[in-house]
Amino acid sequence: MNNRWRTVDIVVAAVLGVAFGVIFWAWGVLWNGPAEAIPLPGRAAIYGMWLVPGVLGALVVRKPGAAFFTLTVAALVSVALGTSWGWTIVVQGPLEALGAELGFALFAYRSYRLPVALLSAALAGLAAAVYDMLVWYVGNSWTSFGIPYIAIVVVSSVVIAGLGGVALTRALADTGVLDRFPAARTRPTV
Repeated sequence: MNNRWRTVDIVVAAVLGVAFGVIFWAWGVLWNGPAEAIPLPGRAAIYGMWLVPGVLGALVVRKPGAAFFTLTVAALVSVALGTSWGWTIVVQGPLEALGAELGFALFAYRSYRLPVALLSAALAGLAAAVYDMLVWYVGNSWTSFGIPYIAIVVVSSVVIAGLGGVALTRALADTGVLDRFPAARTRPTV
């Protein structure tokens, strides 16, 4: 397995990151607008959207650092577009990206199967939720708010970022745009 990044790997990961940075900006408008009517632990059910580019980037590029690079670019683009969370995302995005990266690193970047994608999403969700508890929800109880919040975020991440990342990879591969990538030849499977 060649872990050396090609120019096309960098370009595609960057394009995915930029596209999701724009999506993040729009998702933030929804999160702070209509979704704000939903009490916060319930709103955490849609949290996984913030973590899709980490899983998707790794599934498409299949090189060490792809999850980290793609999700970090997405976070930085959302900051540049004017996220309501400001510069805190410069820290939070890469921390979530490290969680996503860890899922694939634990398998030495040799497996891109569904269970590994789900693990990557779960670890990204765990990193995101713990960060939120330590930075945004410091005054909330860990037992009555924190544990349920973390559980909901992790499940959301598995469903939206994990299953969604696999579905997006398959859909992109089916169009032929990933023909220069292993993802086109070996799609994520169970």
